[in-house]
Order: sequence, then C-alpha cells, then structure tokens
Amino acid sequence: MQHHTAIKITFLGTGTSSGVPLIGCNCAQCTSVNKKDKRLRTSIKIESSTTTIVIDTTPDFRYQMLRTKTIKLDACVFTHPHKDHLGGLDDVRAYNFFSNQPMPLYANSFTAEAIKKELYYAFSDKQYPGVPKLQLHEFGEECFTIGDITLMPIKVWHLNMPVVGFRIGDFTYITDANRIENQELEKIKGSKILVLNALRRQPHISHFTLQEAIDLSIQLKIPEVYFTHISHQLGLHDEVNDELPSHIQLAYDGLMLKI
Repeated sequence: MQHHTAIKITFLGTGTSSGVPLIGCNCAQCTSVNKKDKRLRTSIKIESSTTTIVIDTTPDFRYQMLRTKTIKLDACVFTHPHKDHLGGLDDVRAYNFFSNQPMPLYANSFTAEAIKKELYYAFSDKQYPGVPKLQLHEFGEECFTIGDITLMPIKVWHLNMPVVGFRIGDFTYITDANRIENQELEKIKGSKILVLNALRRQPHISHFTLQEAIDLSIQLKIPEVYFTHISHQLGLHDEVNDELPSHIQLAYDGLMLKI
C-alpha cells in the first residue's frame, strides 16, 4: 500500500470502557501514582501536515481535546457504535462554533444508524439552537481519503459485532477485537506499526487477552507493536511492559508516534 504522507499519532486514551481507575476500585492499578496507569477511554488523533482526525469520540472526548490542545479538527472516524467510542460526540459542537462548518463524520452504515439514533436531535427537522452540526459520510470496504490521509478499512470481530480497524500507510489501528479473518489479516501485513487491543490476562468474550494479542503480533511479524484498550485487571503498566517482547509495549495516554 503506497502512502507517502508523514503522520503523527497521539494516543488520546488507552483504557477500556470504564477507564482506569475504575470508579470505587482500590486495586493496585486503580490506586497507582504512575500517570501511565491512568487511562481515559480508547481513542487516537492522527495528524498530517494539513489534516487532523480522531478515531472515535469517547465519553472523555472534551477533556482529550483540551489536554492535547487540539484547536483544529477536520473529521471524526468511527470504529463501532459502543458508548465508550461514541459517547463524546456532542462535544464536537465547540468546533462548529469556531469553524462555522459542520463536523464531517465517517462511519460504516451500522455505526451511522447508531449515530443518528444517539444524536437524534442533531438530525431532526426542527433543531434546537446550539445542537452539533454533523455531516455524516458512510464508507464501505473501499479506502477513503480525508484531506491527505487515506484510510483502508479492516473488518474485525468483537464477538458477533463487526468493528472497523484502519490501515493508514504503514500504521494499523485495531481496537475492540477478538477475531480477525485471514483475508483481513492480509491487509495488516507489512505494517511498520500495529496498535492492537489487549484487555487483560484472563479470557474475555469479545477482546483479545494479553497473550492472544502477543501471539497475533508475532504471527503478523510487525516490527513495532502497541497494546491499547487496557483494563485495570491487566496489571501495572511498568510491570507488564517488563515482561513483553522488546518490540511490543503497552500504549499510554499521551504517547506520540511518528511514521
């Protein structure tokens, strides 16, 4: 896949649906003073020289934009309609206010329907003043381009829910998966950087475990791998990192990569 646009990736959040710390929990991870053990809900920002997009608008979206000083946002791209990946979408109205433009949203038809239901008031004929202005674009299996960033959709499975991963040049991002079919694995091969979900050590109905994520990363022969969508059950960031193969690390909030 030819792609010459240099991009910067910022991890806006690397936590599972409840975030870390978990409300009311006193475990070692939730009480850790290491800032790498504090994880907002999973999302990334991708920047080229001209274009800025985010993949998923989590319930922490507003704070993620503020703490990364994201003044300009050209589009939001969605992996699937679960609340921890969609719940902050209303807050894009701040960008509407300054740009006087609707926010372009990119989703597959399944997620687009959920967005219309979730933010019904933004799509109704009679709109209350101040609702977010949204411009919905549906994508299928083909590559699509936002500004100078081209995204190749990769279909993965979150138990029985289809979730979209993305390959952008030599970078592949996959969250919320526990199964990837062989034809989709082929789309990942040759990436220089892979981001993959690794929820915890114990088996889970719809997420890769730590060992499953390690095994898949090694099978795909990707030289640089980062795990995300991490729960408080996985363990302390530094301790888990110490046991991982040298080319695999846990991602953390605020981590930046260039490719």
